[in-house]
Amino acid sequence: MVIKNVRIITCQDSQVVEQGYVEVKEGKITAVGQGEYTGNDPEVLDGQGGFLTPGFIDAHCHLGMWEEGLAFEGDDGNEETDPCTPQLRSLDAINPRDRAFGEALSYGITTVVTGPGSANPIAGQICAMKTWGNVIDDMVVRFPCAMKFALGENPKNTYSDKSQQPVTRMAIASIIREQLYKARRYQQDLERSQEDEDTDPPDYDIKCEALLPVLRRQIKAHVHAHRADDICTALRLFREFDLDGVIIHGTEGYLVADAIRKAGVPVVCGPIITTRGKPELANACRENPMLLMEAGVPVSINTDANELPIDMLLTSAAIAAGAGSRPLLWEKALEMVTIRSAEAAGISDRVGSIAPGKDADLCLFRQPPVGLLVRPEWVMIDGKFTHQSSNPL
Repeated sequence: MVIKNVRIITCQDSQVVEQGYVEVKEGKITAVGQGEYTGNDPEVLDGQGGFLTPGFIDAHCHLGMWEEGLAFEGDDGNEETDPCTPQLRSLDAINPRDRAFGEALSYGITTVVTGPGSANPIAGQICAMKTWGNVIDDMVVRFPCAMKFALGENPKNTYSDKSQQPVTRMAIASIIREQLYKARRYQQDLERSQEDEDTDPPDYDIKCEALLPVLRRQIKAHVHAHRADDICTALRLFREFDLDGVIIHGTEGYLVADAIRKAGVPVVCGPIITTRGKPELANACRENPMLLMEAGVPVSINTDANELPIDMLLTSAAIAAGAGSRPLLWEKALEMVTIRSAEAAGISDRVGSIAPGKDADLCLFRQPPVGLLVRPEWVMIDGKFTHQSSNPL
């Protein structure tokens, strides 16, 4: 298939192809060109001058783990019986038939990074998945793509009611640190047993096993942190264990932007559209993403759905992009919900931009997509039309 006569917003090195075409074969992008298509592919779709973008990515949400319209029956996001649960797999809890997946798809969101909540200091394994499909195993982009950690108010409130650790920020960090040290020792014992046949391997430990990819920097460490002091604690843990870290939410990130920049750590900001409904949000401001970007920090935008409806992702990007002293062009703002989100999840080899070799996750718009509830004319995932307002062919 070839999609021709489109303005291609590649989200790859800020490149925009004013009049071009994209070739798709077997679910992958195989060519991106400028000008008229002169090949012989029999299946050609005329985009009629529309805007062609990558599918959008929500870099942090909880789709399918807190199901829309359900209470306890659909609440599978927080295992509040143990503050340290790295062995939990979001893959075993996500219901891909949650109606929010369809709503995401209708607004061009083709990939979501969804996982456990923030009740536990170590909460479990996060999944990056497509928003179209019936069987979650077939929808996965990468699992696990990250491990969920949480600092601050949520673990404190969860366990203070149970008269159990942690009830202070000290204890939260201590639980994380202790388990990472155990996992590091477990890793060392495993390596010794592999190098020396006379050395027995350690007894199997499912918590330590789950943390090995984090210690090896094979997956990201996503840390829920709102307050500036919690952000700095996360940076300290990243340094101590040499983790490939990402700050999630980063509400007060603008107060410690230089420290985040020096650490080389990205921030997934959001939800942007929210009230100051708890003490950690007292200093929330919509300028935060732009202030972080101006400081040199890689920034992506998330909805934290179901905290904010998933269909507000592009609206959130528009608000964030316009909130700073130097508003972003919408083409640049689009990167906060495409390539920057993909990088924060460790999946930019698959999705996040329009480039040869990447998944053919594409959206066609008749107007710039960064705005209030703007819907695409059609959405494609892996080269297949999955949502359309009219028959594209």
